[in-house]
Amino acid sequence: MSYPDEVLKKGRLANPYFCLMGIDPISFGDGGCVLLMDVRADMLNGAGWLQGGIYVSLADEAMALAISTILNAGEGIATISETTSFLRGVNTGKICAKASVVRRGRKIIFAEGIVFQKDDESKVLSKTTASFAVVKR
Repeated sequence: MSYPDEVLKKGRLANPYFCLMGIDPISFGDGGCVLLMDVRADMLNGAGWLQGGIYVSLADEAMALAISTILNAGEGIATISETTSFLRGVNTGKICAKASVVRRGRKIIFAEGIVFQKDDESKVLSKTTASFAVVKR
């Protein structure tokens, strides 16, 4: 069973990291994905803001699921590089990651993801771009 099929069938239970972080898949397919997560007090840094790595990991998971919807049988991915710009802080509420495949080549896939406040997509918290190697499983 493919990863997208597992997520469709099991939801958050298809991915142990989703369970740990409380991430819910909202939609995915055709090279796109939206994930939702509650900001919890145990995710905040010493200054009281959501720790930056959580923005990155949420976007990364969204990009990986988006990419998995366009992979051929027997293909997987491995991250080559990833860059995140942090634009705004948050310390409560729900946040979403929205990811899409920008370009798929034979050996490399480029994707981007934004993290934003759930009720206002214009309040972008971070932007991430990444490249992934296509690998044979």
